Amino acid sequence: MAELPREIRGVMVPVTDGRVLLPNATVAEVISYTTPEPIEQAPAWLLGRLRWRGWRLPLVSLPVLTGRLAEESRSNARVAILKALGGNAAMPFIALLVQGFPRLTTITQELLIATSDDEVHPPGVRAEVLVRDDRAIIPDLDAIEAMVIEATAA
Repeated sequence: MAELPREIRGVMVPVTDGRVLLPNATVAEVISYTTPEPIEQAPAWLLGRLRWRGWRLPLVSLPVLTGRLAEESRSNARVAILKALGGNAAMPFIALLVQGFPRLTTITQELLIATSDDEVHPPGVRAEVLVRDDRAIIPDLDAIEAMVIEATAA
């Protein structure tokens, strides 16, 4: 795993099958779930598009994308709006289906323990870690963004 600065601010985001660990600066907002507009011939993990602040954002289910679930519950769900990192002016944000509110956390090298460095990670996963007593996935946001672009171009 890459060397971390002495201390960073992170966000633990609950999803159906666990937690996702993101840099604090990546999360723009958390909003209530609304039914997305369908995307024709989209993969199961691409749930549709949501309207947010004048944008139509692709809504992603990380547990479905990684193959951990066939379908994710949408009752009582929320949506985390994430800043896209690829510099694509047409898609500056991506929406992630979440199951509650993110929790701010301070991460240090001592608190972040890789749990599966030897394994090949599923699509969209950069690493699986243990933070204190919480298991979490660190998503590969660049890969997810590329997968969304590919899926919406079809």
